[in-house]
Amino acid sequence: MSSSHAPQKGSILKQPAAVWAVAFSSVIAFMGIGLVDPILPAIAKELQATPTQTEMLFTTYLFVTAIAMFFTSWVSSRIGAKKTLLIGLALIVVFATLAGLSDSIGAIMGFRAGWGLGNALYISTALATIIGASSGGTASAIILYEAALGLGIAIGPLLGGWLGSISWRGPFFGTAALMAIGFILIVTLMRKNPEKPAPTSLLAPFKALGKPALTILAVAAIFYNFGFFTLLAYSPFALVPLGIEDAQTLGFIFFGWGVALAVTSVWVAPLMTRFLPRTRVLWIVMVLLGLTLVAAGFAIGSVAGIIVCIIVGGLFLGVINTVLTECVMAATDLPRTVASSAYSGVRFLGGAIAPPLTTWLAAQYAPATPYFVGGAAVIVAALIIIAGSRTLAHVNLEEETAEQEAEVLALADAD
Repeated sequence: MSSSHAPQKGSILKQPAAVWAVAFSSVIAFMGIGLVDPILPAIAKELQATPTQTEMLFTTYLFVTAIAMFFTSWVSSRIGAKKTLLIGLALIVVFATLAGLSDSIGAIMGFRAGWGLGNALYISTALATIIGASSGGTASAIILYEAALGLGIAIGPLLGGWLGSISWRGPFFGTAALMAIGFILIVTLMRKNPEKPAPTSLLAPFKALGKPALTILAVAAIFYNFGFFTLLAYSPFALVPLGIEDAQTLGFIFFGWGVALAVTSVWVAPLMTRFLPRTRVLWIVMVLLGLTLVAAGFAIGSVAGIIVCIIVGGLFLGVINTVLTECVMAATDLPRTVASSAYSGVRFLGGAIAPPLTTWLAAQYAPATPYFVGGAAVIVAALIIIAGSRTLAHVNLEEETAEQEAEVLALADAD
């Protein structure tokens, strides 16, 4: 590749203030995914809810996130990235506060749905904004975004465990306060677009799924996210019969899981894709994750065994998250916000289905069953990637040229 066409590479740490503001807020946004993990047993006990009812806190959140994702590119292309981010943050602040004030599992489920709407507006726009404003190229921007995801998922359980040891309401109020800080940072550090963004069609994300490469990745992501949320949402209940149910202990366990995820997303994923095609990295690591979930099923009676599987699973998740996102961004020539909306809308459905289904499977069959089903789901995701390898061949090519990268900056709706 000639120097005239090579993308400029900069340090991942040398970013504009707006990128760091969005990244910080992304950390807090992703806390919402793992925040309730340590307090799930406490919520079930305090509100006299079944495990399946309690797991619906994930489902309502992720289902609304999934549906809303299809329309976020339409919204952001009309009002701009900054306003979209701020609306998303404001919704999270309001609904997290209301969830903390609730006295029934049904009310919390409803407010988690509103939280999911804010999350969708924020997350889809944040990814495109970080890519557009980053000074280190698309790959560096994606690594920064996935690091924020990993850190948020790690800190979420830790914060949830610490505040949850005081009251199960604490994590909700804590998230609302931190998101308010993120709101202030976006207001002060991110400038408004000097030009009006080009509006996208309301149907654009649905039409995007007509692109074979994007469809393959999205369907694979449904099964992968089923495994992801099996590990995240079911594991706290799997540990309860073994004497691990206090919020702080669960918080520390999932903090380790999130740290493992963040480390591999930042350092291991780029190293692997330097030597192997992206699609090969995906299916290899998906198989390893599937086997880890199966191992958790066999270790169901061992505290140490389950904890080890949770941490090791985090290592594999970090690689998959980064490489899968890179593949999606390279899959089509569509605007990044459209591709992100379409892909995210589909993939979160797998996460929405998993939590209540896993606890139902455990109650109907055996405590190990959810891990076996989750492992099988991730193996299916790997098989989908393998079967679609020819269609996905172009995502293994080198990163975009300088001209293409400039187009990304123009289309990402950020300064």
